[in-house]
Amino acid sequence: MHADALQLVDEIVANKTLNANGVVGIWPANSVGDDIEVYATDGSGATLGTFHTLRQQEEREENDYLALSDFVAAKDSGVADYVGAFAVSAGFGCEEVCGKLRANNDDYKGIMMEAIADRLAEAFAEVLHLKMRTELWGYAKGEALTADDMLKTKYQGIRPAPGYPTQPDHTEKNLMWSLLDAQKNTGIELTDSLAMLPAASVSALVFANDCATYFQVGKICKDQVVDYAARKSMPVQEVEKWMGPYLGYDDAA
Repeated sequence: MHADALQLVDEIVANKTLNANGVVGIWPANSVGDDIEVYATDGSGATLGTFHTLRQQEEREENDYLALSDFVAAKDSGVADYVGAFAVSAGFGCEEVCGKLRANNDDYKGIMMEAIADRLAEAFAEVLHLKMRTELWGYAKGEALTADDMLKTKYQGIRPAPGYPTQPDHTEKNLMWSLLDAQKNTGIELTDSLAMLPAASVSALVFANDCATYFQVGKICKDQVVDYAARKSMPVQEVEKWMGPYLGYDDAA
């Protein structure tokens, strides 16, 4: 299977079967409680939007109870800070090719093509994040990590994706797409369920803080859901719909 995959990668490169697009942005930002305000890059201080984060609530041995906003300097500290974001895809052309393969009863190659497109998108994200750390943002210019070290996330900062355990709310992608003008700049669309099309796509927020770490929000209680809904100007019932698996209570109650 590995040999087949490598052969298909060679075919993709030779025939330019897949196309990759990506966009990255870095903005001034500060935290206000559990929110992260994002400001215009022209120095005006105008607020472009607010990312809303969720804080751990389940009882823990460690007394840290993290939220992503902890990794951005507080607004009242007077410290200038930043937040980044990117969206990349290596899946343009994949659906058409896979459709033809399956029409010719070659399901194996179709599945392999989709798997490779997914891996290429992850590799694109890895390379772009490296470029952000060492060049575009440049907060880790002296970084000298091996590929293995990068895969073990030994770099400074994190790149959590909305919908994953560190920020399980997919609706935070809406602000990302607006700030990045992602659909125009890359062609990556968001579905009604906020999945990305092409499917072989990766998006994330980027934090530079050397204390930033990945964590699981875990189950959240009604009080935080109510507060979160108010911060997002979203009905509680809608927040509960998006956050269903993470609710620490019965939302029908």
